[in-house]
Amino acid sequence: MEFFNYKNKIAPGKGRILVSEPYLPDPNFERTIILLCEHNDEGSFGFIMNKPSLAKLGDVIEDLNVIDSPVFIGGPVQQDTLHYIHRLSNLDESIEIMEGIYWGGNFEQLVSLIETKQVAASDIKFFLGYSGWSAGQIEEELKEESWIVSDQVNEELLFDIKAESMWQYALKRMGGRFSVYSNYPPDPRLN
Repeated sequence: MEFFNYKNKIAPGKGRILVSEPYLPDPNFERTIILLCEHNDEGSFGFIMNKPSLAKLGDVIEDLNVIDSPVFIGGPVQQDTLHYIHRLSNLDESIEIMEGIYWGGNFEQLVSLIETKQVAASDIKFFLGYSGWSAGQIEEELKEESWIVSDQVNEELLFDIKAESMWQYALKRMGGRFSVYSNYPPDPRLN
């Protein structure tokens, strides 16, 4: 089911990112970066990496108020569920998305690691909800030029770049015409 007629010739896949086109009209995905955690014949899912909510982790789960982490809006699907990605290779039951980056895992163990300060807040990113696509849906959205697929993903982009700079940073890293996209104003009428 691979469709390679994309602008940048990179197919979506686990561990790649979707970068929204500069003028994507959907407010859920405007200027977003989505880390794909799974992409197969049955569909795809991932998390919006650069859309913080107003909530802190302690607001969502009382027991975790020892860590003052923001909670991100992972996407419009099931926003009453909490998910996390992390850099913790020793967290049981976690799923490796790409080298050094994991999704989920044993939550009780994670809480214990947080409470005993064995992990840094900067090693975990929490999300309410997720972004999901049915089989073939991402390919259709790529044909409509809603997304740019990039394999220029690393820990720095996912964990260290500030949310408000991530979209622009990802496009600049891709180089060429994508660097030009990074400078597009949010509203072209204001140019």
